[in-house]
Amino acid sequence: MLSAPSDLQELRRRLDAIDDRLQDLLIERLEIVARVAAAKDNGSVPPHVPAREAQIIRRLVGRQGDRFPLGTLVRIWRELLAATVRAQGSFAVAAYATPEAAGVWDLARDHYGSQGSMIPYQSTMQVIRSVTDRRVTVGVLPMPQDGEKDPWWLHLLSPDVEGPRVIGRLPFGPRGNARADGDDALAIGYGPQQASGADRTLIATENAVDISHGRFSAALSAAGFNCTLIISCDHAQSANTLIEIDGFVPLADPRIAQLRARLGTDLLRLFAVGCYPVPLPKPSAARVELSAPAAVAAAASASAVAASAAAARGSRRASRG
Repeated sequence: MLSAPSDLQELRRRLDAIDDRLQDLLIERLEIVARVAAAKDNGSVPPHVPAREAQIIRRLVGRQGDRFPLGTLVRIWRELLAATVRAQGSFAVAAYATPEAAGVWDLARDHYGSQGSMIPYQSTMQVIRSVTDRRVTVGVLPMPQDGEKDPWWLHLLSPDVEGPRVIGRLPFGPRGNARADGDDALAIGYGPQQASGADRTLIATENAVDISHGRFSAALSAAGFNCTLIISCDHAQSANTLIEIDGFVPLADPRIAQLRARLGTDLLRLFAVGCYPVPLPKPSAARVELSAPAAVAAAASASAVAASAAAARGSRRASRG
């Protein structure tokens, strides 16, 4: 039953009042952000802290249940968080953007905000160089793949602890309408690495060519690591291997020493590549599949109603005849 015009106007007035309160709260939030920025003014804490942003979104997702669409919630807060970072200082993003990898640009925009400064680059090295030269704050690059001849992650391998590192994995929430022309993306940048409570760490090695993925997996497991990715790049005299492990793992972790001992002299060097907060879990297949029986039931119900109506019309025509 449709609401009366007076009821509709009242509902709209209530919505307007809610919008006013939301706007006032957003303004208050920005005022507090300004105070946070002042507290960070000594440079000890950067404006962009991926671990803190992940904690904020996880907490909100945890308290909302099913009362609000997950993808919409994440997108609203990603825009809000991006705006608050920009309010604390200069913030620009470099994104790898080629016709074959247009989805990387979409993921960068959705995560770092549609109103911020974004620069497209045609090569991964241009993205890395723009971050290294401090022309941008963050660079967004395609997910590494096994078998690449010159993978971009090789150019992050440095003993310099102040160099750029992996700081994020995109998308953090549902992918939305980002072009699905590839895998996820990784973000690189400067700043201290911090634990968010659910993280993955990337390390890389320079190692003997004949170390297999199986040997790496066995050594990692024996050292107490849960390995989620191993990618290798072979050279004439040695190889480089990118390894992803569960948890926040600094190189000072005792398990790293165990890994070195198990690989022995075949492990030439080991580098920290970065870490990132684990993205939100994708919607479960079970939940998606539940919609299929519901759709079938709805269709069957509609067919039954239509058949009943047709029978009733036939009965009325027969009685008139």
